[in-house]
Amino acid sequence: MIKAFKAGFLAFAILSLAGHSMGHDGPEVPEASQLDDLFMAFGWDVPNTVVKSEKISDGLFVFTGIGGNVAVNIGADGVLIVDDQIPQMIPKIKAKIVELGGQGIDYAINTHWHFDHADGNLALADSETIIIAQANSRRMMQSDHLINMVGLSYLQPAYPQGALPKVTFDRSMQLHVNGQKIDLLHFTAAHTTGDAAVIFRGSNAVHMGDVYNTQYPFIDAGNGGSMDGMIAFCQAVLEQIDKTTLVIPGHGVVGSYQDLIDYVDMLIEVRKRMLAMIDQGASLDEIMASGLTSDWDAVRGDSSLFVNRAYQSLTHRIVDR
Repeated sequence: MIKAFKAGFLAFAILSLAGHSMGHDGPEVPEASQLDDLFMAFGWDVPNTVVKSEKISDGLFVFTGIGGNVAVNIGADGVLIVDDQIPQMIPKIKAKIVELGGQGIDYAINTHWHFDHADGNLALADSETIIIAQANSRRMMQSDHLINMVGLSYLQPAYPQGALPKVTFDRSMQLHVNGQKIDLLHFTAAHTTGDAAVIFRGSNAVHMGDVYNTQYPFIDAGNGGSMDGMIAFCQAVLEQIDKTTLVIPGHGVVGSYQDLIDYVDMLIEVRKRMLAMIDQGASLDEIMASGLTSDWDAVRGDSSLFVNRAYQSLTHRIVDR
């Protein structure tokens, strides 16, 4: 199924642009929430949240707390993390690093610019930590951007200079830290316009950020994300890894190569069903009520945000920022 999608991707994308009504209109954007209200809506109890760690391999761990999963590599060269959650969690993350034999944070890679994965930069600002991100993510961090999550929205403010990534890349870069090669790869806009996959070659693990989640993904269609980009990005990652690679999602439990294949197959099938309904003139409300994701809901949960944003990305031309 994946190969069939890739073979016709470009031609179908052109037909989609020609055959569907495109524009910047869409469902009304909710009024932006304050960060405290957002935390309450998400059920985030910041003071009482404990950072937990899962060992992936010698020196590589996944931390969970508030926000996205954090990959942590500890070794002779220091400590490298992938994503840094929110500022309030940084002291707890550092404490857990000390428990595991590390000291401080030498490198912090942002898989993308969303607050629940990168706001920890604010607590690392002007420190010795070298912050790294894809170039588009740094650009997005330099100004305010509205994140439309349909039921609520958040105007993420620009980061101060010290919290911006100090090192950026366009398509790829490599780090050689703690005895292993670490590849940072950007293939296309997917979840956002500045996504990065981080592959720990020595540990045979990849952190996908929010391009891959255990539940349905959120496609930030207002900031460069798209259904087509999600599929293409995941397919490109599959070509970079093997059947034994561990896949770290932006949110959820660590998965496998097969889990990522199943995820891509789901995205492709949902896209196919959705475009068929769009071609028949179905509205967003009709698509939302159709149950087109029912085959996966028992495993992946509520699909309403995913379906809404996928529809928006397939029917409205999004400005590439």
